[in-house]
Amino acid sequence: MGACTNDDEQWSFSSASFVDRRSSKQVYDNVHGNIYLDPLSLKFIDTEQFQRLRDLKQLGLVHMVYPGASHSRFEHSLGVYWLAGEAVHAIKACQGLELGIDRFDMETVKLAGLLHDVGHGPFSHLFEKAILPQILHGSNWSHEDMSVRMIDYIVDEHNIDVDSQRLKKVKEMIFPSKHLSHTCVKDKKFLYDIVANGRNGIDVDKFDYIVRDTRACGMGCNFQFRRLMESMRVIGDEICYRAKDNLTIHKLFSTRADLHRTVYTHAKVKAIDLMLVDALTEADKFLKISSSIQEPAEFWKLDDSIMKTIETSSDHELKESRDLIRRIRRRDLYRFCNEFSVPKDSLDHFKAITPQDIVCSQRSGGIALREEDVAVSNVKIDLTRGRNNPLERTMRVTRNSRYRTIASVTSCLHFTRI
Repeated sequence: MGACTNDDEQWSFSSASFVDRRSSKQVYDNVHGNIYLDPLSLKFIDTEQFQRLRDLKQLGLVHMVYPGASHSRFEHSLGVYWLAGEAVHAIKACQGLELGIDRFDMETVKLAGLLHDVGHGPFSHLFEKAILPQILHGSNWSHEDMSVRMIDYIVDEHNIDVDSQRLKKVKEMIFPSKHLSHTCVKDKKFLYDIVANGRNGIDVDKFDYIVRDTRACGMGCNFQFRRLMESMRVIGDEICYRAKDNLTIHKLFSTRADLHRTVYTHAKVKAIDLMLVDALTEADKFLKISSSIQEPAEFWKLDDSIMKTIETSSDHELKESRDLIRRIRRRDLYRFCNEFSVPKDSLDHFKAITPQDIVCSQRSGGIALREEDVAVSNVKIDLTRGRNNPLERTMRVTRNSRYRTIASVTSCLHFTRI
């Protein structure tokens, strides 16, 4: 099968056979080709809460460095919706009678794929991982939790007629499967590994964003997700793959690591991220962004346009934030000073570096940096399972793999705000 960059191979297990085409829609996706949207999915898609995903960049401010990376959570959600259906159909084609897979299962898993990111905030992961922790110290807010609440809100707000049991399963499926208790999932547990696989990280969410992000950023990609989709089998209620697909699975995680190393943690990207975090932290005192994160009725109004709102505002209270955003626009970025890679034998004892650590370690004489002059980004890149090899958590893949694994990389990037 062709690699993920081969446009000539528009491949499908024809999950559209489950769709009543008279009441469905067909859209063309630049990654997966024709996608059929079933009637149930359209009830959610055609709401202002889901359409909001068009205004959330998939990669936050990465497009400031990689201009092609302007794709949104909307396209990604449609892609995961489609691949979720293809995955179920691939399994059904070989084991449908054995596993009792039916239309209800197909539609439920697809809906989970469609709605898994509906709770993301402005600038995607930056909002959850950096902005909120800076504003609300110790915040444990997560986009998965908000996705669950947003789904309920959409159903109630738009009077969507959906089976309560289906809705319960959808909300369970968008959480990484490792968080599910054995009591809440009694049968067909493998379905819960398709969208968010907390066991080994092999899921259609990752399939889509790796292909989509590499294409948008102009990176090469030789991860063959179609090959894995074809070889999916269920053994012992877990999705398994052929041992000979070991290298393909490794490519999945190595490509992800390359994206983190080359794109997501690019020094200029991190500098822009840090500046935006500072701008929104300061703006929160006036705009009260953090007060909108608990209630879906207010949260869905937040999107990436908040940056333009600050930039064009004449309010004196937003001057500091406005100046930072203008610096971003004019490419007057925080200066990258240094990077320190943590030795592998020191990882267990490594403590995240803080601006205070940097200031306290500077030599006397010359210009003395203050703590507020320094910004630090602690970065860790691994194979998505921490220091564990995800291949060892994938059934039917030999543990004595001859293919090399990628060691986790922990580094510290130092910037100055002046």
